[in-house]
Amino acid sequence: MQKILVANRGEIALRIMRTARKMGIQTVAVYSEADRSAPHVRFADEAVLLGPAPSAQSYLRAEKIIELAKNLGVDGIHPGYGFLSENAAFAQMVTDAGITFIGPRPSSIEMMGSKLAAKEAAKKFNVPMVPGIEEAITDVEMAKEIGRRVGYPILIKASAGGGGKGMRIVEREQDLKEQMERAISEAVSAFGDGSVFIEKYVPGPRHVEVQVMGDTHGNIVYLFERECSIQRRHQKVVEEAPSAILTPALRKAMGEAAVRVAQACDYVGAGTVEFLVDAERNFYFLEMNTRLQVEHPVTEMITGLDLVEWQIRVARGEKLPFSQDDLRINGHALELRVYAEDPLNNFLPSVGTLVKYRIPTGPGIRVDGGYEEGMEVPIYYDPMLAKLVVHGATRDEAIQKMKEAIAAYEVEGAATTLPFGQFVLDHPAFVSADFDTHFVQQYFSPEKLIESQQVAAEAAAILALRLHLEHKRQLKVVEPTESRWRERV
Repeated sequence: MQKILVANRGEIALRIMRTARKMGIQTVAVYSEADRSAPHVRFADEAVLLGPAPSAQSYLRAEKIIELAKNLGVDGIHPGYGFLSENAAFAQMVTDAGITFIGPRPSSIEMMGSKLAAKEAAKKFNVPMVPGIEEAITDVEMAKEIGRRVGYPILIKASAGGGGKGMRIVEREQDLKEQMERAISEAVSAFGDGSVFIEKYVPGPRHVEVQVMGDTHGNIVYLFERECSIQRRHQKVVEEAPSAILTPALRKAMGEAAVRVAQACDYVGAGTVEFLVDAERNFYFLEMNTRLQVEHPVTEMITGLDLVEWQIRVARGEKLPFSQDDLRINGHALELRVYAEDPLNNFLPSVGTLVKYRIPTGPGIRVDGGYEEGMEVPIYYDPMLAKLVVHGATRDEAIQKMKEAIAAYEVEGAATTLPFGQFVLDHPAFVSADFDTHFVQQYFSPEKLIESQQVAAEAAAILALRLHLEHKRQLKVVEPTESRWRERV
């Protein structure tokens, strides 16, 4: 594999290209008119314009991307995450064009892309499931019957969904009809598929996912877990590895269950199996993401493995040189997604020009970003500026290092989630690891964020005054006194 086209943009495109360059592989960037001067475009060995800014006219143009790849003599296409990364038809088109798709087989993507099909496959491999129904329904009366059987509250979920779309929690039977109609409508609008299924709602769940890696020789290992319970609008914001609540026995059970899910769909490459963990530490299969995850750097930090490198090596037929027994967890890692969003305004996007943009540096600090000072944050794409990642010997050390990194991160021109990250790290529930996916609903509000910033500002002012007085005392010059030696002469 001599040349790879990265069918993506921003930080993930740049991150993939850096690994490719390290491996001696040439890269091709594709870009929209909005990204003409983006760092990933300048970093690549070659760059080709796809079209106008909207994704449908640029990054989602599968045929155009493959045509460009063929014309440029590309050996492999890496889809990153988002856009076409979990599109089975695209993966098949790449394969049919004689180009290596750096990801799982199209059949694996298709199977795991349907939540119902994924549950059916995982169930055959004895993977724990949330009580519910494993078939799509649209009939309200049938939904009521299921609700009575599994008990309220229940969760309505779009089969083809993700990101919280087409998802409704129903507390009482009398609310079921309205909520189900809303879920179906939203699923049709977002995915063109109104299929929904119903399962028991797990109160106070933790969102814990397991990274897996498989090769074409039948080997599959799990690279431990990531805790992703700090979310807003069902989207992750703070992630860590490993999870603070897993015992070695539970870690092993979840890891082996994740491997069985991967075996169920004959998986190759990097994938993530997501689970819900309840208050009693029972875990249930949620879904499988058949791509590289946004939060993969925390896994890289604790394992020392470059997941993109192994995606590429596996795609070109190499065998994994390590077994499960060879893998160890080293320290603790945290990731904060730095979004151009305003946490004081319901996390709404905050686009604008980055008039000041300085990232933190230092041992154990990693920033995967796709923006530079002076760039404009476009309205067309996900508003993530970067991923701020830290590694420490312990969880406490990682938390402290993340606080210092946030303090050193300078952004002007757009509101960001940096203050929210500071709020999370300071909160007793996070520090004690006693939290779940409802952290934001339970503990966060704009008023509390403002209050925490004021307290931090007051503490900083007091500390600054104390340091000033201390330095003044240490550097104080001794007052001169009149000498009387002349009087003794």
